[in-house]
Amino acid sequence: MHPRVSLSAISTYRWTLDEDLAFYDEAGITAIGASLAKLEAAGLDDGARRLRDAGLRVTNLIGIGPFVLESPAQWPGQRDRVRRALDAAEAVSAECLILTTGPAGQLPWDDAADALRDALDPVLADAHARGVPVGLEHTNSLRVDVGFVHTLRDVIDLARRLGTGVCVELNACWAERGLAATLADGIDTFRLVQVSDYAIGTLSTPNRLVPGDGDIPLDRILAQVLAAGYDGVFDLELIGPRIDEEGYGPAAQRALERLDTMLGTLGA
Repeated sequence: MHPRVSLSAISTYRWTLDEDLAFYDEAGITAIGASLAKLEAAGLDDGARRLRDAGLRVTNLIGIGPFVLESPAQWPGQRDRVRRALDAAEAVSAECLILTTGPAGQLPWDDAADALRDALDPVLADAHARGVPVGLEHTNSLRVDVGFVHTLRDVIDLARRLGTGVCVELNACWAERGLAATLADGIDTFRLVQVSDYAIGTLSTPNRLVPGDGDIPLDRILAQVLAAGYDGVFDLELIGPRIDEEGYGPAAQRALERLDTMLGTLGA
């Protein structure tokens, strides 16, 4: 397994933590992205303990959009969930916590950004005190239920305003104008790069593919990420009907092999 690659638990979306751990052991997977939802389903403290005891490198802990931004009355409870995520991140020595922004609802973009700042500030202070980096992920524009930031350029700008890092989701930004320049400009904010593929003509989401099975020019884009100076982890996040059809195990193993080859060829 390439030392700069991890497999997100999202890639085995319907599996339990027990099934994930058995698969990692059988397949020789040593670095993973953990799912907050799966740890919660297993009992957060117990799930974190079992993940830690497995000896895995946890490159990131990923959650969903934590805040309903147009409803401040809900923020205290949502902050509590982020704090529990920080507890779990500490327990498994996660290298960063990845969050989407949460939905804007009826708020204009800039008002949603201000609301996110107000909602997130107390938990960001907690994260900084604990030494847990936080990365904001931009999302496909069809997923307004989990986030309101849909371009890499915008999430870099927002992360700088909020004092967070960025999770680069290649599946959501690969066709953006001036991508190489955006990558170079934002490199100081990057905490994680998520990798998967996409077939042109796909009209549903999430519907991702194993790298090399679709139309994203990953060799070119990965080369741009590396040329920008990125020295972090590439996290495979596979999800959707094509992954379900092939099976989680075979799809994950093919993806790991493909990304290993791509990065090796690029000298990463």
